[in-house]
Amino acid sequence: MKTPKAFILVPAAACALLLAGCSSSTDTAADTTTAPAATATTQAGAQESSAPTCPSDPAPADAPVQWQLDGATGAISVTGQTDSTAPGITVDTPFTVDRTQVETLEKGDGPQVTAQSTVLVCYVGVDGRDGSVFDSAYQRGKPAAFPASGVVPGFRQALVGQTVGSSVAVAIPPADGYPQGTPDGAIQAAIRSSSR
Repeated sequence: MKTPKAFILVPAAACALLLAGCSSSTDTAADTTTAPAATATTQAGAQESSAPTCPSDPAPADAPVQWQLDGATGAISVTGQTDSTAPGITVDTPFTVDRTQVETLEKGDGPQVTAQSTVLVCYVGVDGRDGSVFDSAYQRGKPAAFPASGVVPGFRQALVGQTVGSSVAVAIPPADGYPQGTPDGAIQAAIRSSSR
C-alpha cells in the first residue's frame, strides 16, 4: 500500500505546522467519498485493504530542502515526506511571519479540496518560537481527519484548493492560527507589544 502524503503546515510566530498530503477527501455536502482512505491498488491491480498510516522514520539529514522561507524574523527549511520517512522542518528561531504563506511541495492527482471537504492528513506542527514539535500525526503513525471549514484560518488556506495527494507547507502567523494559544498550553498566546 502506498503511504498517504501529508500537508505541511507551519504556523509561525506562535507555532509552525507541517502538513504533508491529503490521503482522502469527503465532500460532506454530497456525502460521498471522493478518494478511498483505507484501500490501495497495487501495481498488479489487486486491491489490498488496510488503515492508512503516516511514516514515522525521520527524514535523512541529506534530504533536499523543498521550501526555504525567510520570515519577518528567523527562517524555516522544509523537507517533504517520502513513502518511508516523515517530513522535516528546521527552524532558525524565533521564526515569525506577518501573513499566512502556503507552498505546494508536490501536487496530488486527486479531487480538489473544498470548504465542504473533510480531509485525512499526516501533519507535524512546529513552534516557531523554539522549533519544538507541538503536535504530530507522524509521531502517532496515523493521519487525522479535519473538516476544511472547522480549522484555524491559516490551516484552511493550506487545505482549500489543494488536490488530494498534495504535499503542502504553510507558515501561519498567530492571527490566522491560535492568537490566544491553546487550552493545553502546547501553543502559547501571541506576545503583544504595548505602547505607553
